[in-house]
Amino acid sequence: MNLQGGCSCAAVRYTLTASPLIVHACHCRDCQRITGSAFVINIWIEGKFVETNGAMPKAFTLKGGSGKDHEVFFCGTCGTYLWSRYHGAPGDFLFVRAGTLDKPEAVRPDVHIFTRSKLPWLDLPEGVPAFKVFYKTDEVWSAESRERLRRNRAVGGAERTPSTSATTTRSGVSRFTTTTDCSSSCSSKVPRPA
Repeated sequence: MNLQGGCSCAAVRYTLTASPLIVHACHCRDCQRITGSAFVINIWIEGKFVETNGAMPKAFTLKGGSGKDHEVFFCGTCGTYLWSRYHGAPGDFLFVRAGTLDKPEAVRPDVHIFTRSKLPWLDLPEGVPAFKVFYKTDEVWSAESRERLRRNRAVGGAERTPSTSATTTRSGVSRFTTTTDCSSSCSSKVPRPA
């Protein structure tokens, strides 16, 4: 799967070079506030599978509802929020905003989370799991995604220091990697599978 996207002014462009681990529709207050909407659709994916071409996004650390840090990445020119990094997600993972995809209809939520703060006028689709807070990974994720999570954690992605870097591949495309130690109310509940 190669999904492409970018910011509103096209200064930051990216390609997702693997399928999402899972796609969340998050209804927490932090996501509502950051997006100015009822919820956000986040593509949970390993950082190594997010390749940027063009300007690198800028980062800003916000305090989440949990009181812990949550790092968001945005275009320095137009301000479009592209992805986030949460401390509670073990390993090197990004949560890419599906609305920044060129074809956002290419993904749909696998699960709705933090529905305790869902806006009352919003009806959730039937047949899609929904949780008042979070869920157990083993009960929701596919076997393939659980294995990718395990492999990512095994290579030492759980220890992070604040830094941002980009490496250039032979094709001239930057592979985006960021490491930090932060979290928000969304991810402070992320389970850590054994």
